[in-house]
Amino acid sequence: MVKLDHAPPPTSTKEGGGLRRDVGLIGLMWASVGSIIGSGWLYGAKEAVVVAGPAAIISWVIGALAIILLALVHAELGGMFPVAGGTARYPHYAFGGVAGMSFGWFSWLQAATVAPIEVEAMIGYAQHWKWAASLQHTDGTLSTSGFTVAVLLMALFVGVNFFGVRALAHTNSAATWWKIAVPLAAIFVIAAGNFHTANFTSEGFAPFGAKGILGAISTSGIIFALLGFEQAIQLAGESRNPKRDLPRATLGSVVIGAVIYVLLQVVFIVALPHSSFAHGWNKLDFPGISGPWAGLATMVGLGWLGFVLYADAIISPGGTGLIYTTATSRVSYGLAKNGYAPKLFAETDKRGVPWFGLIISFVTGVICFLPFPSWHELVGFITSASVLMYAGAPLAYGVFADRLPNLERPYRLPAGKLVSPLSFVVANFIIYWAGWDTLWRLGCAILIGYVLLGSYAWYAIRKNLPDAPRLDFRAAQWLPVYLLGLGGISWLGGFGGNGTLPLWWDMLVIAVFSLAIYYWAKATASSSEEIERSIEEVVVTDAPAH
Repeated sequence: MVKLDHAPPPTSTKEGGGLRRDVGLIGLMWASVGSIIGSGWLYGAKEAVVVAGPAAIISWVIGALAIILLALVHAELGGMFPVAGGTARYPHYAFGGVAGMSFGWFSWLQAATVAPIEVEAMIGYAQHWKWAASLQHTDGTLSTSGFTVAVLLMALFVGVNFFGVRALAHTNSAATWWKIAVPLAAIFVIAAGNFHTANFTSEGFAPFGAKGILGAISTSGIIFALLGFEQAIQLAGESRNPKRDLPRATLGSVVIGAVIYVLLQVVFIVALPHSSFAHGWNKLDFPGISGPWAGLATMVGLGWLGFVLYADAIISPGGTGLIYTTATSRVSYGLAKNGYAPKLFAETDKRGVPWFGLIISFVTGVICFLPFPSWHELVGFITSASVLMYAGAPLAYGVFADRLPNLERPYRLPAGKLVSPLSFVVANFIIYWAGWDTLWRLGCAILIGYVLLGSYAWYAIRKNLPDAPRLDFRAAQWLPVYLLGLGGISWLGGFGGNGTLPLWWDMLVIAVFSLAIYYWAKATASSSEEIERSIEEVVVTDAPAH
């Protein structure tokens, strides 16, 4: 067996045609933390308590544990394969072209839609000010003036990215310090004078039962809020010491984000006056609820904090939008390196920036600003696309554990062969809880991806282009069954489906189905030689320019 040894890259590179190794541990961790603490903290606590009542705390804990499981798997893979756009490439190594193209599209789809949604969150909170009242219609869609502002904000994200990853890391680090400080200030300042423990039980701790607790995880912004740990992995190709720093940045960011979000949910519940939810948690209402945290601070007599929170509603989503603009271009870079997209996406300018991918991320953002649903209605879609992307990592992990047991692992996941299938089951639970109404739309988006990437792959193969992908249908024979089966179970289930499968039985079906897919995928994956050849090709093509 070939021992693949990725030596630590140099601290930086000269101008040239490759990515630059300029990002350290703090830059990587702050890239992930800055993505985790975005618009989710501004809306998540309110949206979750409306769906689950005070039991939303349980929803946050379940969501955090699920993300930690997935992050553990990604931490080992990120250390093993420090390549740009990593989440889009692990399935490529393990299952060949068809699976790699599919999970690459899932990865790009979620990354490309987050930045425009963060812009919409910025504009939504800005409705507090009179000058911004005309930026949105009553249904949450953008007016003509709002569309113009949104386009300018997306252009700003792209412009900062064109200054290179070093400037991006410094800009994002400064914004992330603020983004951590403000939620912590809200937690301690509001809780200090407003801590009504009776709120947990006065209208019932779990008024909507287990279905409300589970549904809140996917539909109220909990998983959406916790997403983003993978940003450090997407920047692996630009890390100074990826073997050491990637696992630390990935796991550290999840722990920081989870602790902050659970505390936010607790304080939001105990600080509310009883009159705001006296008619039931699903009818929660108070002055300024459109900007929940700022409205709550103002209502309890902390007007100065409310002002800070309205300002943070610009900075926090802005920082997340900035880093997801980066991620979009890095995922498309990875797709091009694997031969699924034109090589133009892999070209970099003198600062090491994938310039064409940035332009396409801007165009995608502009399309998302058209009269589509608002922030709240798109959360479930992005959550499902993101977790579907994450689900590729446990599958790939299982293959590498069997096929490449001697491959160097800077971080080795304890009980990995147990955690890996468990994390895949949990990922599919989260997707299922999003509901049929979300999943059929996601299915349409997946079909669009197959048309776009499949057309290019067919063209490249037919023209015998040097970068034509090697499509391995045998190793991906489980994939259509997985996607269609997950959709079919959702249609039969009780989360927006026809209710044929009752609660808990549907969970059992998902678990059994997921394990069957997991072990089927392992059995039919690429051979050890094919995996090593794919990895070695990436080591060569991703080598930094000198």
